Amino acid sequence: MPGRLNSANAQPYVLGLFRMVVGLLFACHGAASLFGVLGGAAGGGTIDAGTWPGWYAAVIQLVGGGLVLLGLGTRAAAVISSGSMAYAYFKVHQPGALWPMENGGEASVMFCWAFLLLAFTGSGAFGLDRLLARRTSEPEQSTPERQTPVAA
Repeated sequence: MPGRLNSANAQPYVLGLFRMVVGLLFACHGAASLFGVLGGAAGGGTIDAGTWPGWYAAVIQLVGGGLVLLGLGTRAAAVISSGSMAYAYFKVHQPGALWPMENGGEASVMFCWAFLLLAFTGSGAFGLDRLLARRTSEPEQSTPERQTPVAA
């Protein structure tokens, strides 16, 4: 069993699934705050447009989560999302108590560290980043006149 879990063949796929789940959950938080879906913001409803920091955090959650879910610009979106969750924890939750269990900041901490991991690992399998990179790195079909000889 440990051999299968350490398999280099499986790691990109598991990382891709991890990225999609984290991105979906993060985007759902943003959609709830901005549009009132899925129970809405804290206490139901939406966050007023332009209010600091809640509305901006919700936009980062929706856009960053969507980009991470799709695997498009994963590293940049993950860095911004991780930073926003670090800010949320230290400015909103941590002043209330030291530990995340006590101050309600567990989700912020988990998202912060999950996005930091994705910033370093990239999108894994199933991401649009990989699809676009593969398309741009494919060699062009050259005609026989344009082929260069290979020196031995």
